[in-house]
Amino acid sequence: MSAAFTKVSDWGSGFEGKVTVTNGTTASISTWSVALDFPSGYTISSSWDATRVSSGQTHTFTPPSWAGPLAPGASVTFGFNGSPGNFPGISACRLNGGSCAGGGGGTVPGAPSGLAGTSTANSVSLTWSAASGATSYNVYRNGTKVGTPSGTSYTDSGLNASTAYSYQVSGSNSAGEGPKTGSVSVTTKPGGTDPAPGRTAAPYLWLGWGDPPSPTTVMNATGIKWFTMAFILSSGGCNAAWDGNRPLQGGVDATAISQIRAAGGDIVPSIGGWQGNKLGPNCSTPEALAGAYQQVISAYNLKAIDIDIENTDEFENEAVQDRILNALKIVKQNNPGIKTILTFGTSTTGPNYYGNRLIERSQALGANIDIFTLMPFDFGSSNIYNDTVGASTGLNNKLKSVFGWTTAQAYAHQGISGMNGLSDQQEMTTTATWQNITTWAKNNGLARLAFWGVNRDRGCAGGGVVSNCSGIAQGDWDFTRITAGF
Repeated sequence: MSAAFTKVSDWGSGFEGKVTVTNGTTASISTWSVALDFPSGYTISSSWDATRVSSGQTHTFTPPSWAGPLAPGASVTFGFNGSPGNFPGISACRLNGGSCAGGGGGTVPGAPSGLAGTSTANSVSLTWSAASGATSYNVYRNGTKVGTPSGTSYTDSGLNASTAYSYQVSGSNSAGEGPKTGSVSVTTKPGGTDPAPGRTAAPYLWLGWGDPPSPTTVMNATGIKWFTMAFILSSGGCNAAWDGNRPLQGGVDATAISQIRAAGGDIVPSIGGWQGNKLGPNCSTPEALAGAYQQVISAYNLKAIDIDIENTDEFENEAVQDRILNALKIVKQNNPGIKTILTFGTSTTGPNYYGNRLIERSQALGANIDIFTLMPFDFGSSNIYNDTVGASTGLNNKLKSVFGWTTAQAYAHQGISGMNGLSDQQEMTTTATWQNITTWAKNNGLARLAFWGVNRDRGCAGGGVVSNCSGIAQGDWDFTRITAGF
């Protein structure tokens, strides 16, 4: 088999490309996989006549669901549009894991062995032993192909609770698809029985703003282990960068992450926020957006990502909401064990229309979100503790209604992200109030506690909302020290 790339046209701001896959063997080929590596800065905005999965600068194409076997001597083409223009050509091309130049038929792999699965209420995680000669695998649920992973594991999400599913796996290489394993039946758990995602105290740290402190200084002074690091934005198109202009590697953020990990801690990046150019509207498909998220995950080998979906371009845009949820579903499938967090605004009684929609669509799309985090501030409130509890109770009721969880199970999928000191609406959260909120969150088994932010966790009594202090009288890192107790 062989695959050949052609640039069809280029109009300065974008380009069209196509790939021709030819079966040069004497047997029909039931599947194939073409992986294209793009130069840095170039992305795909749309594609046709193939199924595409993008991860960073690598775009992998497989036959569409409606395609039949590729006959001996036959060819198929697929195409895509990308940006920006003046595309210099692909950096590398791999057909079924080997050279796109091809060179013979070969032997299809044997059947994988040891297929086994475990389940939650809405997902099944499969593992198997490698098949000799396989360069990729095909996962079938109830006879229908649902995934084409390159490794020997796969998570099938968006399933119904208390339901039995039948799975088979086959291996593929340049010669075609090998035989399937025997069927393995896995039954999902009853609704609401997902394990708690775990508890994380992770206040925000922003290295592009507010006289950022040394993270290890704060860790040594307070006992905090995790930070939520702000903000991952679009650097132009569907490419991720810190604040949209600092590189993922080689900059102050990567250095800080290394220091935090060397001190025994870790980070979760905040992707989004209120200001700046967001990835959600700039990435045109869920696959492209998942690829941008993957850039960040792969750069730091992350255990979790947080999507701060407060900006109206994302939060109040239903198409972008769905794009984010579908992208996170892809992220979960491609990164087994990673935790996904959604952070968004709220009313004093729980999520508003867009928050409720976000939760409902996460269930309907099978996004398998681990933690829903509210930002309970900027109400103009005189009692931020009562309003934080009221908002969290409202979220708890919504999660129970949508997912069928118990009260405790819903709280295990919730988080609070507060604002220390004075908020934008001049609400005051004192250290005593934050201690009460922390105690309430801990006693109710919430999964995550954060605040905005460590940069502001220094005293400046009588001040307004500024970048490097809280606007109230306090000691350095008091809020961080309380949060560490969570």
